[in-house]
Amino acid sequence: MSAKPIKIQRSNIDFLVQLKKNNNRDWFNERKNEFLTEQANIENFASALLTGLNLHDVIETPSGKKSLYRIYRDTRFSADKTPYKTHWSGSFKRAGKNRRGGYYFHIEKGNTFVGGGFWGPSPADLKLIRDDIAFDAKPLRDIMNDKNFISSFGSLTGEQLKTTPKGFDAGHPDIDLLRFKQFLLIKRFDDETLLGENLLQHMGQAFKDMRPFFDYMSSVLSSDANGE
Repeated sequence: MSAKPIKIQRSNIDFLVQLKKNNNRDWFNERKNEFLTEQANIENFASALLTGLNLHDVIETPSGKKSLYRIYRDTRFSADKTPYKTHWSGSFKRAGKNRRGGYYFHIEKGNTFVGGGFWGPSPADLKLIRDDIAFDAKPLRDIMNDKNFISSFGSLTGEQLKTTPKGFDAGHPDIDLLRFKQFLLIKRFDDETLLGENLLQHMGQAFKDMRPFFDYMSSVLSSDANGE
């Protein structure tokens, strides 16, 4: 008898839908056991994602459970005071100082995706990336033009400057890349895929497809300004 596929259950999503309609502590506390049951399946799904990641990368995050973000929102500095998130999410950190980038997953009706990359690079890291692009953008262009990259992510995304970054020529042939402040890869999934039997495989493949980009960026960010 074959094992059941590891998948997102409809009840995992239904709980979030109800939470969105009843985002208050009384409703949540009355259903705390239901929440824990649904979260346990998400932990199981995250553990399977981690197992797949460790087949082609080295991950510091020790378990699927440790990868999950808390359901509780930090409302201290937010105008939105609803206490709970209405999605499941988590991330995996690559091991070692020379393995840069990280993996993120987000599970929500109408908004399920995986992401990876560099959300807020430090000024020093951003300068290294831009200097490398300005010197020779071909390695990055080759990655972005690869059929697997395009199939998974379409294009590089992230916040960009509207003007030219300081110290660079507005007429540089790669000014479109030099304007990036964030360097993100995002793969989205529709609700049919979300509840299907192959979401785990699809997410795992998207993570694997990030590796050439991560390897390039790790090389850039683990060298000095002279490329050594």
